[in-house]
Amino acid sequence: MAQRIRVPAGTLLGVIFLLLMRPSRSSLWLGGSIAVCGAGIRTWAAGHIDKGRVLARSGPYALTRNPLYLGSLVMAIGVIVAGQVYWLLLPFVLFYLTVYYPVMRAEEQELLGGYGEEFKEYAGKVPLFFPRFTTPAATSRFLWSRVLQNREHRTLGGLLLTEAFLILRSFY
Repeated sequence: MAQRIRVPAGTLLGVIFLLLMRPSRSSLWLGGSIAVCGAGIRTWAAGHIDKGRVLARSGPYALTRNPLYLGSLVMAIGVIVAGQVYWLLLPFVLFYLTVYYPVMRAEEQELLGGYGEEFKEYAGKVPLFFPRFTTPAATSRFLWSRVLQNREHRTLGGLLLTEAFLILRSFY
C-alpha cells in the first residue's frame, strides 16, 4: 500500500507545504544548499543502480541501503528550511516514517527474493538508512546513463521548479 501512495501523497503534501511557506533570501540560500546536497545524494545513487539486473553495492549503496530515500529526506528538509516553516518538520517526519519505512521493508523483501544470500550478506554489512562512513571496495562505477535511465532528471527538475516557486514567493 505505502509503495503505491508514496509519490501521489508526497506530491500533495509538498504542494500544501509550498503554499504555507514564507521564504527569505537567506533561507533560500541555506535551504537551497541543503536541498542540493540531497539532490546530489540521489544523483550519485542513481548513477550506481542498475535496477533489476545487479544488486547495487557501490557508491552510496556501500554506505546505506537506501541512498535515494536518504537524498529525498535531505532535499525535503532543505525545502522546509528554505520556506521557513519549521513547524512542518514534525508532520513531514511523521509522514516520512509512516510511508517510507514500510516501503523500505517491502523493497527489502523483493531484494531478498531476487538476490537471496547475496542480499543477506550485504544487508548484514550496510545499514538500512542512516549511513556508515566506512566504505568497502567499489564494485561498479558511476554512470550518467544510469542517472537518465533511472529518471533522476525528473527529481532534479522538480527541485528546480520548487526552488523557483520559493524564489518567486519570497518577492510576494
